[in-house]
Formats: sequence, C-alpha cells, structure tokens
Amino acid sequence: MAATCPWCNAPRAAGPTCPGCGANYAKAQQIRTSGRAQIAQPEPAAAAPLPPAAKLPLSEEEIKAILGTKDERAVEDPAFEFKLCVAAIPAMLVVALLFHLVLPGLQRNFLGMPIHELGHALSAWFCGYFAIPTLWKTIVAAERGWLMPLVLGGGLGYAIYRAYTAGKMLLAVFCGALLAAQAIGTFYIKESTAQMLFTFGGDGIGMVLATLLMCTFFFGKRTQLYKGALRWGFLAIGAAAFVDMFTIWWKARTSTSVIPFGEIEGVGLSDPMKLLESHGWSTQVMVSRYVTVGVLCLAALALVYAWGVRRAWQKANAEKGSEQLSRR
Repeated sequence: MAATCPWCNAPRAAGPTCPGCGANYAKAQQIRTSGRAQIAQPEPAAAAPLPPAAKLPLSEEEIKAILGTKDERAVEDPAFEFKLCVAAIPAMLVVALLFHLVLPGLQRNFLGMPIHELGHALSAWFCGYFAIPTLWKTIVAAERGWLMPLVLGGGLGYAIYRAYTAGKMLLAVFCGALLAAQAIGTFYIKESTAQMLFTFGGDGIGMVLATLLMCTFFFGKRTQLYKGALRWGFLAIGAAAFVDMFTIWWKARTSTSVIPFGEIEGVGLSDPMKLLESHGWSTQVMVSRYVTVGVLCLAALALVYAWGVRRAWQKANAEKGSEQLSRR
C-alpha cells in the first residue's frame, strides 16, 4: 500500500479518504492505474416478510389439494363463483314465484308442463312401461313390455360401471339405487299400482326432476353445464317448473278449488280426477302426498345448496391463500 494519496501525494491517513483532497484512496488508485473507477453494484434488498396479519388461512398442501394446478382448475374466478353460488338459486326461485303470480298460464304451458309430462314418462319407465312424453299428454303403453326395462336397466348398469371406474362411488351408489327401484317397479308391484304411480308422477316426480335441474348449478364445472352456461338454463327451467307445480298443492291445503279436477280436452280425465275416481284417493290424502314430496324436495335442495356454497367458499378461500403465497 502506498504511503501517500494517489491523487494529491499528501501523507496517507488511517481512514478511507484523504483529509487533504477528500479523494477515496481505493477509487483514486483505480483511476491512476486503469483510468476509471469501478461502480459498486448495490446488494439486492432482502424480501420483506409478510406481516402477521397476512397469515395464510390454509397450508400450501391444502391450497393445492383444493385448487390443483392452474391447468387443472375448472373455475377461473373462485371468488366470483362463490357469490354466484350464494345468490343464484334463491334469486331464481323468487323470480319464478313472481312469474307465477303475473303469468301463471305462460309459466305452466312452456316450463311446467314439459317437466310434468316427463315426470309421467319417467315413472312409467321405472315401472316397465314404454312411454312417450309430449307437451300436453304422455302416451303410455297399455301393458308392460321388455324393451323399456332392457334399455333403462342397461343404461343404469353402464352408468354404474363408468362411475365405479372413475372412482365416483357416490354416483355409482345412486345409480345402483335407481336400478333397484326399477327392478321393484317392473317385477314386484302390480299393474294397477304402477298405473297409480305414473299418474301421481306427473307433479310428484315432476317436482323431483325440477329440483334435480336446480341442483345441477353446483356440478359439472368441467362440462358444458358450466362452460356452455347450460346450468343457467336448467336452473331457470327447474325453478319455474317447481314453483308452478308446488304452489298449486300448497294452496290446495286451504282451498281445494285450485286443484285441476275434471276433464282436459284431447287428453281425458285430469291426474287428480284419475287418482280420485280410479285409484280411490281422497282429496286430503292427495294434497298431503303432493305437499310432502314438495317439502322433501325443498329440504334436499337446501342440503345441496349448503354443500355447494361451502365448497365454493373453500375454493375462494384457497385462491386467496394462493395469491398470498405467490407474493412471498
């Protein structure tokens, strides 16, 4: 080390700079030897830790388990999906009720009747009868046959196989229960009982079908139900059909005048009249059974709604945690 300052040749002091000219000894020496001084690169600042308030609500493993990778995610905005899950079904039921109060005939003709007739047909299929639903009437074979049991049983068996191989055990069990119901309806119950069931099934099974349509809102995120927005159409049809059928029987608890007794032109006796005259039901029993089915459907819808909202909340919460994790 030189004993003098490289810049002014004054005696060198103990510090890094010259007390005479103020030059930095190291930089002055670099200028003398190489013509310029090296610019010091600043050290990168350490990442600031997250404040205590930003503690993640879920662990990293839980976030990955719920959301999966970005390529695996079915919902792009879980927070917005959570809001939709909370509001969609209650809002649509309110809209359907207002529609029923303002235009009940239009609601029944275009939304309620197709589901009602499908309820007739589905009940007949599960009892072994061939049936074709139309807009105002369901054409049912006079006797049981072999075609419908084979088609329906084969379809349910295939659905059980696909659900089982895909690891969807709950769906497999559900399809198995339907297959058992078909076996009972086709081979065990009498024909007179079967005819009573598919007469009752117009509004009875119709309300079940309408409820299932509403429940589809929470499922099929990787299918056209979600990607093609079919779930909104199914939700609207299901809500309108359910309100159309259930409100009649709910009102009938206090006023039987709303029950469509009598004969329908081109169709024949109405369903309530058939149950009353051909199957020996009393009006009170009829109303009680339809109301019971409707209330059970609402209870089932409430359970699915609670599950769907909770699942959407978990995904929204996991997405929030993932964003916090990415900022670390």
